[in-house]
Amino acid sequence: MIAEPLIQLDRLTVGFPTPDAGWRYAVDGVTLAIGAGERVGLVGESGSGKSLTALACLGLVPAPGRVTGGSVCVAGADISKMSGVGLDRLRGGEIGIIMQEAVEALNPVYTVGFQVAESVAAHHDLGRREARRVALSLLTDAALEAPEEIARAYPHELSGGQAQRVMFALALAGKPRILIADEPTSALDLLTQAQVIELLDRLVDEGGMGLLLISHDLVVVEGVVDRVAVMNQGRIVEEGPINAVFSSPHHPYTRMLLASAPGRRAELSDREGDHVDG
Repeated sequence: MIAEPLIQLDRLTVGFPTPDAGWRYAVDGVTLAIGAGERVGLVGESGSGKSLTALACLGLVPAPGRVTGGSVCVAGADISKMSGVGLDRLRGGEIGIIMQEAVEALNPVYTVGFQVAESVAAHHDLGRREARRVALSLLTDAALEAPEEIARAYPHELSGGQAQRVMFALALAGKPRILIADEPTSALDLLTQAQVIELLDRLVDEGGMGLLLISHDLVVVEGVVDRVAVMNQGRIVEEGPINAVFSSPHHPYTRMLLASAPGRRAELSDREGDHVDG
């Protein structure tokens, strides 16, 4: 039981209006809590509601959708009662997020260094020169080779792996207490995937943050998290410690997901001991 969750979703429901004046519920009664230092995975097929759940945590449900029921509390505060300023402080301050398709998430008309420095300045009382210095440090922490060159580059000049590392730097600019990583390895080759996951692992450990890792890739999730929630058609159908859920799944949907990834145990055999209860 989590005493003081950083994120608390209580029967969260997100709906979209339909042509017949009804509602289609893309997230349906989701309850989930994540505490400081916890690593939680949210898994399911594309379209199951995972990413929309993450956006709801930041008050970013795209129109015409909206939260139609339940609540989202971050560090004890109901975000539905926050002003625009409060939400701005929340995004990147309390919660950092790494979005899918990193290159598309970056602004194409500004250099990488400018964008990271602007994010730093938005969350800290720093002058322009100091914000640039911190931005360069964040790019270095994100394991980017030649960070000075990356800082001068535009998003279209980056590889997929470089862009994803830049997203890590942006997400950590406000020193968040919890990090949401939404499909952080999508569209990357296997070697770059492994490097990005290693970086995620290290940064979460060093920062002492809570983590919500969203992915359809069970191999990635099993190598990083301690607890997992399985999502299907907008609902969480199974939740528990990663070892228990993946070794003895109860829900048919969970069993189907695991059956579709037959190589996951072999690929992660050298890390299984990390998740055995002492």
